Amino acid sequence: MIQYPQIDPVAVSLGPVSIYWYGLTYVGGLMFAWWLGRQRARLPNSPIAEDQVDDLIFYAALGIILGGRIGYALFYGGGSLFADPLRIFRLWEGGMAFHG
Repeated sequence: MIQYPQIDPVAVSLGPVSIYWYGLTYVGGLMFAWWLGRQRARLPNSPIAEDQVDDLIFYAALGIILGGRIGYALFYGGGSLFADPLRIFRLWEGGMAFHG
């Protein structure tokens, strides 16, 4: 039988706060995109300004968080979401890593 590694999804625990590997990946990806976007914005004849890159990364991060939670609530919340619509605001119940 093939042995699969058992990787803990929590990278770091600081008391009641847990930082997950996928969270570090989101942050790393957004930081890299921000850095690369600002580098490209500094090029001559760039169609985007550096401050526009900052805005783009902010709205992308907001869209990732909101989209992940809304998608999770709609796909996995089902009937309970209609019974309790405020449940969509319970961010601690998941929504960023539900596929895989």
